[in-house]
Amino acid sequence: MDKYECTVCGYVYNPEKGDPDDVAAGTAFEDIPDDWGCPTCGASKDDFEKI
Repeated sequence: MDKYECTVCGYVYNPEKGDPDDVAAGTAFEDIPDDWGCPTCGASKDDFEKI
């Protein structure tokens, strides 16, 4: 699965780990709800780019 980086703060979403607060491990970035935000800075999902 692809990793995605927040263009605002540099946080990297790793689907193998998920987001401990909101997204279960193993969830592909595409499957995260559109209203999800960066757990570090709060940027929107649209502010992430595939790395």
